[in-house]
Amino acid sequence: MSDESQHWAPRDPSGAAAAPGSHQEEPPGKSGKGRKNGRKRRTGWRRVIPTWRMTLGTVLGLALLLGAGIFAAYRLVDIPAANAAATAQSNVYLYRDGSVIARDGDVNREKVRLSQVPPTVRQAVLAAEDRDFYSDDRAVDMKAMVRAGWNTVTGKGKQGGSTITQQYVKNYYLGQERTVLRKAKEAIIAVKLNREETKDQIFEGYLNTSYFGRNAYGIQAAAQAYYSKNVEDLTTAEGAYLASLLNAPSAYDVVAHPDNKPAAQNRWNYVLDGMVKEDWLDAAERATTEFPTPGETKPSTGLSGQRGYVVQAVEDYLNRRGILDEKTLATGGYRITTTLDKTKQDALVKAVDTNVMSRTSAERKADRNVRVGGASIVPATGEVVALYGGIDYTKQYVSNATRRDYQVGSIFKPFVLTSAVVNGSTTQDGERITPNTVYDGANKRMVVGPQGPTDYAPANEDDVDHGDITVRTATDESVNAVYAQMAQDVGPGKVRDTAVALGIPTDTPDLTASPSIALGTANASVLDMTEAYATLADHGRHGRHVLVEKVTKDGAEIELPERTTDQAVSREAADTTTAVLRSVVEGGTGTAALAVGRPAVGKTGTAEEDRAAWFAGYTPDLATVVAVMGQNPDTGAQTPLYGALGLPRVNGGGAPAETWAAYTEAALRSSPAQEFDLETAPGSDEEDEPPVDEDPDGSTDPSSSSEPTTGPSGTTPSSPAGDSTDTGGTNGTAGATGGSGETGSTGGTGGDGDSGGDGKGAGGSVQGVRGPGFPGDRPA
Repeated sequence: MSDESQHWAPRDPSGAAAAPGSHQEEPPGKSGKGRKNGRKRRTGWRRVIPTWRMTLGTVLGLALLLGAGIFAAYRLVDIPAANAAATAQSNVYLYRDGSVIARDGDVNREKVRLSQVPPTVRQAVLAAEDRDFYSDDRAVDMKAMVRAGWNTVTGKGKQGGSTITQQYVKNYYLGQERTVLRKAKEAIIAVKLNREETKDQIFEGYLNTSYFGRNAYGIQAAAQAYYSKNVEDLTTAEGAYLASLLNAPSAYDVVAHPDNKPAAQNRWNYVLDGMVKEDWLDAAERATTEFPTPGETKPSTGLSGQRGYVVQAVEDYLNRRGILDEKTLATGGYRITTTLDKTKQDALVKAVDTNVMSRTSAERKADRNVRVGGASIVPATGEVVALYGGIDYTKQYVSNATRRDYQVGSIFKPFVLTSAVVNGSTTQDGERITPNTVYDGANKRMVVGPQGPTDYAPANEDDVDHGDITVRTATDESVNAVYAQMAQDVGPGKVRDTAVALGIPTDTPDLTASPSIALGTANASVLDMTEAYATLADHGRHGRHVLVEKVTKDGAEIELPERTTDQAVSREAADTTTAVLRSVVEGGTGTAALAVGRPAVGKTGTAEEDRAAWFAGYTPDLATVVAVMGQNPDTGAQTPLYGALGLPRVNGGGAPAETWAAYTEAALRSSPAQEFDLETAPGSDEEDEPPVDEDPDGSTDPSSSSEPTTGPSGTTPSSPAGDSTDTGGTNGTAGATGGSGETGSTGGTGGDGDSGGDGKGAGGSVQGVRGPGFPGDRPA
């Protein structure tokens, strides 16, 4: 072997061997010295990619840091004392002047031992909240917690992800806020607590601190609040319902929110099915288990009178507007100043007592069914200044001011006229619709659509044929045939859109886009209708109503959403409607409202089968709606008001309009009367109203065309003086039912469900005596 230096060269990539004795020069700086195993250095984009060694080292380093952080947190975070939420304070509700309306929040809690809770009730709670609580020794569900935390941080919504142990820690030691920091502390405390207390101790604490709605904290309080029994006596079905409430205490209370019953039943079924899956409940027993509808709440006497209704409305307002949810508010300590004006609130209560409740008698069975709701809003600001929910919150739990289960009747009709003006709508003959447009008001007249007659032919009040009649007069007399056809001409969908723009909620039950929408089949609340009428009063500008002026806790003020307004409908459309409603009060079905003693407009309404009577009206500075409703106190079923208040029928032009006038007069007594400043649509003035054909006896010709028309000319002959005893009058029909207009004689005695006849004519008018009416008559 040669003594010459041995040189090694890499194999030629081409596969050719190097020539003997050849020597390959390595490029400068490319010496193999210092490179382990002769590996090449990474070049180009590969240099920015970490090697597996670097990646592994980084992961191990982070894991070490995370572990050190968790260890340090575990050492530093101790189990704290119980927080304030475990002993909630009262909330104080105030009038806008600072005087107290009510105090709510004396915590309803009674601790019980776990052994007192029936096994099936415990299992129902486990099936609803944490089925692996006893079998899984982990105090924290990391997977669920990470998912919830990630969704919270990334803005996908605040979500739960807690075991029963974590929920107990949140309820008893921490708070209800949903933040990453709170979740981290919750997890650490839960792990410590899981080592220091048994599963039974933790579960007992959870059952005693959880919130079930109705101001009930703990399973015992919930048993009393919903079923008026002790926890030991709860059935499996009742326990499953209470377990369902843990997910959404307010939403799943089927008594306070009957429209949410399907959702509550779905949650209840989920709980029971979970019990079957876990072998805690026999499938056969599950199949025969019926939904246990809870009883009505039994509020404390501190919420008697109107106080409870106000508290209920405020809590619902704060929750719906995203200001304070029910659980947060239930922790107490909040000072809530409402927009309610004490003087006006007292005036509304007095008006209802004087014009409705004082007329009831314990000897009349029908008077047991009388319910009253009322609301009043300042149009310019949207502030709710008065609210009447019922005779007494401790006797009638459901607020008649906010419930959405009664038809609004004919007080919906003005929205049809507003929509016609907004959309520049025309009749089937192509004539632009104005207050002076003439329609055929024949009883049960078939509604005609673009493709011809429809299947809808609504009856008029008392089946009266009105013949050719203007929109203005049809509004005065609440003629169903005219408004059903006008809704078809405008377009039911457009009418619905206009109602929503004015303030009727989009989710209002039975707000259906069909010609019948004009007759008020929708189940809007008194407060909803007040907001919509306030929009008309404010010349078409709409903003959501305001019930809360200020909220503070521990001296710190909580931010409230700012009210914004927009021109929901044109001023021309709103003012034209106002002008027409003025004639309803001055000579139509709402003349009782004249007692207010200042310029006012309004509309009467009666629900189907006389189950409710309404009056909605406003002055330039105050909009108010009053409704008298019929409800059986034993069954809760809606009932007709026949015979109530000592009257054959209760109609919108009676007690509701009288209550409205008495309240409005008192509420505005210290304010100067204001005139309406109206800018109406062209052709809307009363002097532009065309005459219509009439029969020699003074009634309109019932043989006129079934199509809407602008009507031929004609005059109304006068009846002889003193001819005012006709008992067949309806809706204040002029002439035959009202006597001679020239003499201004008294109207007939056969008034309709909205009001008695009036002797309207060229010579003046005197409101007729309300007629007897009969239960079989159809409401307007």
